[in-house]
Amino acid sequence: MSSETQPHYEIDSIDRRILNILLANARTPFLEIARSLNVSGGTVHQRVDKLKEAGVITGSTLKINCERIGLGVTVLLGIHLHQAQRIDETIQAFKSLPEIVEAYYTTGNYALFIKVHVSSIKAYHRFLIERLQTIDAIRFTESFICLDVPIQRSVNLGHQKLY
Repeated sequence: MSSETQPHYEIDSIDRRILNILLANARTPFLEIARSLNVSGGTVHQRVDKLKEAGVITGSTLKINCERIGLGVTVLLGIHLHQAQRIDETIQAFKSLPEIVEAYYTTGNYALFIKVHVSSIKAYHRFLIERLQTIDAIRFTESFICLDVPIQRSVNLGHQKLY
């Protein structure tokens, strides 16, 4: 079932608190979470399992400082296609380009928006002309070089009602 047709999963205050702890550190042991919430370890385990089954939790990630491993240039690209029907073919081509770390279908001026990590501006230039712009379905691209990332965070679960 696609996410469009799945019913929303209602989380309560304990679920919200578990999710906030895991968002801060996905490796937090369940017993540590249980102690901080004054519930049993089994309760945390069951709730996390239910959140996974409901598709609320879809994995856990490790954050890497790209600059520290030699990928200090991040570029966002707006992509215009020759024909909208070629979007699936374009996405398939993107999957073979490891520099592309995110891709979004969008509204507005671009059919797609992608995020790329490369080592330098020269490496980006090579990627752009030798790899990306050789994809036949792409009409043209517009690049936005990231100077800084002043805000980078997960979703804020706060205390608002989540549907």
